[in-house]
Amino acid sequence: MTVCAIEITTAAPFTIAADGSYAARLAGSGEARYPERWTLAGPEPYAVPLPLAQPEEADSEVQPLGDGRVLIHRRVADRHAFALLYPTGGAGAGPRTGELALGSVVPGREDVRVSLLPPPPGGARAYALASSAAGSAVWRVAGGPFGPVARIPGRCTGGVWLDRGGRMLALDREREGTVKAVAVDLGRGEATPLLQIADGSDDRLLCADPDSGLVLIRSDAPGETRLGWGVLGSARPVRFPECLRGLPAVPFAVQPGQALMPETCGVAFRLEDPADGSGGWGDVALWRPADRRVFRLAAPAGWLGTGVWSPEGRLRLPYSTPEVPCGIAGVAMPDAPAPPVRVAAPPAAEPAAPGAAPRTGPPGPVPPRPVPLQQAPLRSAAR
Repeated sequence: MTVCAIEITTAAPFTIAADGSYAARLAGSGEARYPERWTLAGPEPYAVPLPLAQPEEADSEVQPLGDGRVLIHRRVADRHAFALLYPTGGAGAGPRTGELALGSVVPGREDVRVSLLPPPPGGARAYALASSAAGSAVWRVAGGPFGPVARIPGRCTGGVWLDRGGRMLALDREREGTVKAVAVDLGRGEATPLLQIADGSDDRLLCADPDSGLVLIRSDAPGETRLGWGVLGSARPVRFPECLRGLPAVPFAVQPGQALMPETCGVAFRLEDPADGSGGWGDVALWRPADRRVFRLAAPAGWLGTGVWSPEGRLRLPYSTPEVPCGIAGVAMPDAPAPPVRVAAPPAAEPAAPGAAPRTGPPGPVPPRPVPLQQAPLRSAAR
């Protein structure tokens, strides 16, 4: 799957591993919260609760690893503690939860925000971002020596993986009043510019797909904050489709496997305007750059706000209701309607000469039909 920047505002989002095999969330409510792991790789999803002796705080974060263990991030006094949770069995005792402490981040400043980054490809590691106005640091918190692996001047937010190896990470860095996405090489601990649409514009990276190179951005370079798309490593400018203008949407998954074909990648958005006024997640919007339109679909009841594309090109949406505590709804990308074709009227026939025999036989060759704009190659900057 393609990992997108975390923009979910709830304290306990539903997080899916980079390969789509596992997911984790903080289940329960009020003062009775506990981690829960979902297994998504089998024919039917199922959930395993991972409670401990004490309930978890509502602001704890959880994230699945590729081996089925669940990483938890807790705020403990003035430090941020990280541990791995896993199910254990005991004869006649029922399922239990094991815990392996990993380490802690002690910010040292009151304005430092510590949060988990999206699950990296591979599933063996996990990283956290410690950010403040004085600077930011990426910490390895699982899958290797615990500690910082990169330090970046400026306050950083977001987090998008740019490669399948889990080495290149994009962050949105704020410096001197503007926000620009930078690429962080975790192997070298260095950050380099990634997005620079205009000198004074705020340019944030929301999603990236390593297979096709498709990236989704949010920028105010057009004069207002808009959603746009481009291709990593391409010299072509970013496009700001008119159909995405003003759409209250956050991308959460890009269809993988479309090598060198960014225009055909399906993108799933979470709409932030639930029509029922429930305060939960809104509907789902699907879009492809080649379609020039947005398909709005009703989300399943109890939708958990995210999803993953299957290798067959179906979007899988996790949901939880009292009747179905652990469910997955499949959605296919709708076919775009064929663009309208305007056929010019045939030219008027020349009048026959007096006494000439009427013309017979098949008509002459038809002149080439101009290609309508809707079918033209992708060259419009307004897309």
